[in-house]
Amino acid sequence: MPRPSYAGSGVVAVTTDAGTWFAPGTRAIWIPAGTVHAHRTHGRLDLHLVGLPADDNPLGLDTPAVLAVGPLLRELILAYTRDPADAGPERRRLLGVLRDQLRASPQQPLRLPTPADPRLAAVCALVHADPADTRTLAALGAATGAGERTLSRLFRSEFGMTFPQWRTQSRLYHALRMLADDLPVTTVAHRCGYASASAFIDVFRRSFGYTPRTHNRRERTGGPRVRTVQ
Repeated sequence: MPRPSYAGSGVVAVTTDAGTWFAPGTRAIWIPAGTVHAHRTHGRLDLHLVGLPADDNPLGLDTPAVLAVGPLLRELILAYTRDPADAGPERRRLLGVLRDQLRASPQQPLRLPTPADPRLAAVCALVHADPADTRTLAALGAATGAGERTLSRLFRSEFGMTFPQWRTQSRLYHALRMLADDLPVTTVAHRCGYASASAFIDVFRRSFGYTPRTHNRRERTGGPRVRTVQ
């Protein structure tokens, strides 16, 4: 069945053969019906899963997507998952509004595609293994036996983004996981390859709309919960 996965706190990641989509508490991951996937979660989890009928696809998507979760959509998800046993008309109307809000929510570029070309896969593996690695694409290519121009073309053709754009996505994914483990912001910045904490904070704020410290404060208020509503 299709469903949005929303982490009120913590970090949730959904992986398929095509890649990994990841979301902190201000985002949700839409998972279409029939999608073979695996969930991974990090931190103090407050996960809400809203299941829809298999033929109900308000977004019209056949692949996962990360959606922005504004205040109204957040409250709708929390209210709808509060009492799964409730089958009354008010709750059915609530679901209708929830579906409308899902349809209107902007998609967010929080995805790490799975590389098909082995040369691209080798470079991605090096960066994932060490987010602090600051080598250029040329240097990474030299270490894996591929040319910079070839790799640059592969990033654009397979991922639809440049190498710096992809590396930022990779670093943000690792940063969210580290923050969920309560690592200090300065430590996360250095482990993710940023020259200073301020540079990391700027990238994080532009990507998520709030600072890493705000993210950590929200994480500490969460508790381990999973709510699934069919």
